[in-house]
Amino acid sequence: MKVDLRRVITHKTTESPIRRVVYRMSRDQRVNDNWALIFAQEQALLHGCPLEVVLTLTPSYPMANQRHYSFMLQGLVELERGLSELNIPFRVILNEDPTSAFEQYVRSNGINLIVSDFDPLRIKRRWISAINQMEDIAHYEVDAHNIVPCHWVSQKVEFGAYTIRPKVRRALEEFLTEFPPLKKQSCFDRLGLQPTSWQEVEAGILADPSVKPIEWLAPGEASARQRLSQFVEQKLKGYSERRNNPTLDAQSNLSPYLHFGQLSAQRVAIEVARGAAASPDSEAFLEELIVRRELSDNFCYYNPRYDSVEGFADWAKKDIELHRDDPREFIYTREDLEQAQTHDPLWNAAQTEMATRGKMHGYLRMYWAKKILEWSPTVEEALATAIYLNDKYSLDGRDPNGYAGIAWSIGGVHDRAWFPRPIFGKIRYMSYNGCLSKFDVKAYIAMVTAGKTR
Repeated sequence: MKVDLRRVITHKTTESPIRRVVYRMSRDQRVNDNWALIFAQEQALLHGCPLEVVLTLTPSYPMANQRHYSFMLQGLVELERGLSELNIPFRVILNEDPTSAFEQYVRSNGINLIVSDFDPLRIKRRWISAINQMEDIAHYEVDAHNIVPCHWVSQKVEFGAYTIRPKVRRALEEFLTEFPPLKKQSCFDRLGLQPTSWQEVEAGILADPSVKPIEWLAPGEASARQRLSQFVEQKLKGYSERRNNPTLDAQSNLSPYLHFGQLSAQRVAIEVARGAAASPDSEAFLEELIVRRELSDNFCYYNPRYDSVEGFADWAKKDIELHRDDPREFIYTREDLEQAQTHDPLWNAAQTEMATRGKMHGYLRMYWAKKILEWSPTVEEALATAIYLNDKYSLDGRDPNGYAGIAWSIGGVHDRAWFPRPIFGKIRYMSYNGCLSKFDVKAYIAMVTAGKTR
C-alpha cells in the first residue's frame, strides 16, 4: 500500500464484492498531491473496478457567496480536465440536500465503496455520519489536508501549540514524504467522461451576489503551484522578520488555495524545506503552516463547540462572567462594523481590506477580532459578529483556522491568562498604540484607501 494507513479512518467494511469506488471530494479539491484520491485509486485497482470522483454542491451553502463559489468553480473546471486526462470520471451533484442526493446517486449506480475527505467541521461530520448509515457500503475517511493526520497525532483537545508541537514534530519525518503518481485508469465508463455543463452549475447556484469575486488571485492548482514557487523564490528570505508588517509584501497568499484544497499543505512544506532548509524563515513559516494549522483542526475536531463561547477554556469563561457588565466606551452594531464605520481608522482599513480583497493580513486579524470584543455589548455577540464577517468576506472563511483564530482572539483559546483589565479580563489585549510600534499604520491605511494592499 502506498498510502500510510494511519491517514485512514475505516468507518465500515462490507462482505459484498466491491463493484464501484467513488471518492466523494469535498475539502481537498485537487488532482495532484491528494492522499484521499490516491487511496481511492488503490482501492479501485485492488478490487479491479472503476473509480470516479463526485463532488456535491449545495446551491446555498451557509455563508458562501459569489466570491467563494467563483473561486471554487474555476478551480473545479481545471480539476475536471486533470481527472479526464487520467480517465477518471468527475461528476457534480447540485442539490440543496447533498446527503440524500449523494445516497441516491450511490444506490442507483451500484457503488459500494466510498472514500471521503477528512474535515473536522460540524456540517461535514454530519455528511460522514450519513454515509455511515448506508447499509452494505464500505466507507473510508482519509486525511489529505494535514501532514500528520489529525485523528492520529492526538486523541483529545490540545491546550495549545506547545502541547501539540512535539507530537507533530516527532511524526513529521514519517509523514512528510513525496506523493506517488496517479495511474491512468483503464477500467472506466467512457460515458462518465462527458464534461460537466458548468453554465448549468453556475445557473443553479443561489449565492449572495453582493460579495463580488476577487481578481488579484487566480484560482486552481496551476496558479497555486505558481504562487508557491514565487513565494519560495522571492519572499521566503526574510519572512521571519517581515511577516507581521502589513505594509510589506511578505505574505504567501496561499491560504485560499489551502482552504479550497487546490494546494496541499504537504507540497508547500516540501517546497519550503527545499528552498530554505533549517533557516529561521522556513522555521517560522512551517510553524504556521504545520503546527498552527494542525492545532486548528484539532480544536474543531475534538471540540464540537468551536464556534461558541462554550468552547472556550474554563478560565476564560469565568472571566467573561466577571467582566460581563463592564462599561464599554464604544459599542457598534454588526452593520456599523460591516460597513467599517468605527472611530478607529486602522480597524476600518483592516475590515475594508477583507471586504474588498477577500483577505486580511494575519497580524491585523488578531487586532480586528479583539476590537470587536471591546466594542460589542457581550462576548457572545462579539464572537458571532467576528465569525459572520470573516466567513462572509474572507476567501479562506468557514475554515478551522478562522474559528480557532477568532476563539484565540476573543476567548483565549490556545493562549494563556494575562494581567486582568476591563472588558477583556485576562484575555490578551491589543491596542492601536501597540500597532504603531510594530509598523507604519498610516502607510497601511493609505495602501487600503488606494486599493494597493498586498
